[in-house]
Amino acid sequence: MKTIIYLVRHGETDWNAARRVQGHSDIDLNERGFLQARRLGEHLRGKPIHAVYSSDLSRARSTAAQIARHFFCEVVTDRSLRERCYGEWEGLTYEEVQARFAGRDESSCGIESFAKMQERAVRTMTELALRHPGESIVVVSHGGFINCFLHYVTGGRQGTGITKIDNTGYCVFQYCDQNWEVHRVNSTDHLPA
Repeated sequence: MKTIIYLVRHGETDWNAARRVQGHSDIDLNERGFLQARRLGEHLRGKPIHAVYSSDLSRARSTAAQIARHFFCEVVTDRSLRERCYGEWEGLTYEEVQARFAGRDESSCGIESFAKMQERAVRTMTELALRHPGESIVVVSHGGFINCFLHYVTGGRQGTGITKIDNTGYCVFQYCDQNWEVHRVNSTDHLPA
């Protein structure tokens, strides 16, 4: 039996707008982010969704709540769906990171390794797929998480360092017979052009 997963990036936050590294920092949606989340919920309303899961961070939970209300279900939070931990980089702009940490190894800054995050993403997504055979679910997570999973599914043709995932952009994955396929990447039909 196949499982369909709509893997969604959360809506915009003030830190997204300022290009600040968020990681595990708990920043909620800004006004634009709430609007994006509402539009996505309305866009997905006609889909046969059986459950909505979310990272436990506010920006993901708030996005998931705007989707779940259309399906009369509770949002189930899971810490394993969190963004990559960026340690000392969190709260800084990308320019500040380059100025302060140039030449330093990421691991010395308390950053979760790509391999660890990808292992976490694959394990968590597979567990959710196995929990919902023959069903469709929504999972709200973060850009880094989504891209590392996309990297795994496509064998590195898409994902981290290659693919941009917009705020409330979503990818559609199918899990069947222990195999993952991607059917759509960074869909933003619900957002104004």
